Amino acid sequence: MNVPADSNGPSADELLIAQIREGDSDAWQALIDRYEGRLLAYTRSRIRDSAAAEDIVQEAFVGFLISLPNYDGGRPLESYLFSICAYKLTDHLRREGRRPALQLHGRTSSAGDFELKGSARVASSIARSVERKRIEEQAIRDAMQEQIDRWKQSGNWIKLQAIELLIVRGWGNKQVAAQLDLSEQQVANYKSDFQIRLKSILKRAELDESVFPELAAE
Repeated sequence: MNVPADSNGPSADELLIAQIREGDSDAWQALIDRYEGRLLAYTRSRIRDSAAAEDIVQEAFVGFLISLPNYDGGRPLESYLFSICAYKLTDHLRREGRRPALQLHGRTSSAGDFELKGSARVASSIARSVERKRIEEQAIRDAMQEQIDRWKQSGNWIKLQAIELLIVRGWGNKQVAAQLDLSEQQVANYKSDFQIRLKSILKRAELDESVFPELAAE
């Protein structure tokens, strides 16, 4: 998403902030695209753990959303984001690698009651969406790895090949069947079996219902 800037009007960052406050997810993604690389470079220059650096930057973006109602534009957006990131980095180092708990659901914390009004609720909603996506992606990744390991141990290589072609390459059932000399029904069965097993693993993980509400409804 490209946001035009007018020398006589609001800056590109100001337009982005206004759109984010209105709940524009495209504007939020544009802001991430613009600043994520710089924040990652800054964080990685100070810690060697790439995964931790990515977590810190993500938490900085979430922290920005939570503080958005208090951001008045008096400071340049880049400077504001870097100050939040620096705080998250310091917090990470003080905790010696332990991730700080993010209070995103209006619970009472040491900072007092977290109650949002007006446009702040939009920021809170986006923040919860960001955190949920992270948890969801990690849960699916872990579940897929567990099932793949099971099939490897049992020697189900044909199933693994079929799933790789279906999911990684995005092939259709007919194309996979022709490539592996299987019937389309066999491919469909492998796909269904994989999905059922993933659901079973995810349900066993006992995640919060807000992460996968479709599983809780079953």
